[in-house]
Amino acid sequence: MLRNCKICVAKTAGFCFGVDRAVKIVYNNLDNRNNVVTLGPIIHNPNVVEDLKAKGVYPVELDEVKRGQTVIIRSHGVGRETYRQLEAVGAEIIDATCTFVSRIHKIAEERSREGYTVLIAGDEKHPEVMGIVGHCDGESFVFNSCDEFENLVKRRNFSSKKVAILAQTTYNKNMWKECRRLFGKYLPDALVYDTICAATSRRQQEAQELAAKADLMVIVGGKHSSNTHKLKAVCDEYCKCILVENAGELRESGIDLTKANFIGISAGASTPAYIIKEVQQAMSEMLNNAEEEFNFEEELEKTLKKIHKGMKVEGTVESVSDTEVTVNIGTKHTGYVPASELTDDPSKKPSDIVSVGDVIDLIVLTTSDSDGIVTLSKRKVDAVIGFQKVMEAKENDQVLSGVVTNVVKGGVLVSVNGVRVFIPASQAAPRRDFDLNGLLKETVKFKVLEVNEAKQRAVGSIRAVAKEERAAAQAKFFETAEAGQEMEGVVKSITDYGVFVDLGGVDGLVRRMDLSWNRIKHPSDVVSVGDKVTVKIKDIDPETKKVSLIYKKDSENPWEIFKANYEVGQVVKATVVSITSFGAFAQIIDGIDGLIHISQIANQRVNNVADILSVGQEVECKITDIDTEKKRISLSIRALLPDDDSETAEEE
Repeated sequence: MLRNCKICVAKTAGFCFGVDRAVKIVYNNLDNRNNVVTLGPIIHNPNVVEDLKAKGVYPVELDEVKRGQTVIIRSHGVGRETYRQLEAVGAEIIDATCTFVSRIHKIAEERSREGYTVLIAGDEKHPEVMGIVGHCDGESFVFNSCDEFENLVKRRNFSSKKVAILAQTTYNKNMWKECRRLFGKYLPDALVYDTICAATSRRQQEAQELAAKADLMVIVGGKHSSNTHKLKAVCDEYCKCILVENAGELRESGIDLTKANFIGISAGASTPAYIIKEVQQAMSEMLNNAEEEFNFEEELEKTLKKIHKGMKVEGTVESVSDTEVTVNIGTKHTGYVPASELTDDPSKKPSDIVSVGDVIDLIVLTTSDSDGIVTLSKRKVDAVIGFQKVMEAKENDQVLSGVVTNVVKGGVLVSVNGVRVFIPASQAAPRRDFDLNGLLKETVKFKVLEVNEAKQRAVGSIRAVAKEERAAAQAKFFETAEAGQEMEGVVKSITDYGVFVDLGGVDGLVRRMDLSWNRIKHPSDVVSVGDKVTVKIKDIDPETKKVSLIYKKDSENPWEIFKANYEVGQVVKATVVSITSFGAFAQIIDGIDGLIHISQIANQRVNNVADILSVGQEVECKITDIDTEKKRISLSIRALLPDDDSETAEEE
């Protein structure tokens, strides 16, 4: 008796939207047009091609097209020159190019017109790649592997060129990951576009995961289908894998399925659902008692479910770029979330919001069943949830944190939880002359003052939080601060008599005399508004909330420096700084002056000090006395002069 074997069909197996659309276009034009042909096989599946031939639709080459024929361009797309030639022949053109391929054409065309050299990852003989090349105005090169890319960049010098790199929609995703590492190594400034079709990437990923669990993988698809062969290549790395075009070929293959405990089935984008189902049924018959783990018809129905604008869906993030996020919403649609629909915060990139594999709630903005594209918004979902949080914050008097996104008439807008809260200028600015533009893109704390649930609007206040924080900081300061304590602060304002320093909710005053040991013309000579400073508390009065501070450092006290380096009897050079009737004051070091008494200026009698000395004059003199208590220093020039025995000297 045969033991049971699980058969699992990949959910993403079969027609993608691009292929499905192209095939439907052909069948829909059979009855209302004459002489319909396809430019090459509409898809790489002989069963579909033969069915169309039976209905009178044949694939033709470009040089076989005749005037009056209706020519359907397949999903692979063609170059601009092909369109021109078809028009010249007089053929009627119906374009069934896949929307994802058209997107690549647009990128290639725009970048090449901007002077970029375009590098394309793919098979240069594949119709899709040939079509992409046909949309490049300038240089373009094709590489099919990492080795070919390395050889290309080593053979040609791209260092002085602008380079854009993109991929064929069906390119092997694992190979693309490997190549991306080389892009960073050889062409770090290149523009890289992830243009592998989301459906292709999803199909390869699911097939890979299935192959990792299976004993055997069966890939269903045309022998000439590029994406089918790439699908097989992905699975070959994990288990034995065979490629068949239909159920009959599976039966004729002679493969023994009974040795497998788990068989996976996947199919290329050109494989109709009925062929996949026939292969699955044939496999079940060959295994007799096989256990089917996956109901293909049910899952196919799910992938074709209708979605509509405003519908809430759940999506799994598949890729993240600087401009958009691609998501899988469980259907054969490809979901795109533009960067503008991810968040209201302009400072954040898509990669700051979501990562590959994240499951997120979304709202449908637009749909296109013919193209298989759905535009979605995370921002709108967040806004609904976020407004509820804003209302709760108002009710609970809670502090919220958000980013200022716009400066508008009368105030600013702050983004929080996907909601924009208006904060009037009177509640946003710390003072009347404050420029609100200084808050732009800054993270701020605020409280909600009022909400209008019907209009989904809210008003907040930054000042309310600042006021509470300042009050709390003041209370804590006067509880813990004491004279002699050093603190960090910021210079808030400067006056003629001193400097006010913000100590974090409390302002302290550094009087002019406590700013510097040296003579200063104005406090602004020492510090500027906004400077971060270390100060010492000189005096504190908790009742009046007044705090006196000292900025000058004890280690910079010139009297202490003088005592450590000078003594009585030492000869010094000093600079005259002022002249009086009884002598002159001369500066020995910054902040320290000594008196040269009129009797110590010269050996002869001096009637007027200014006759001998002048301000700014440097003199050599001797320290004759140091009064530490009174901080007075006596200097003598005369002590250094030669002895004079004259009567004048004796009288002196």
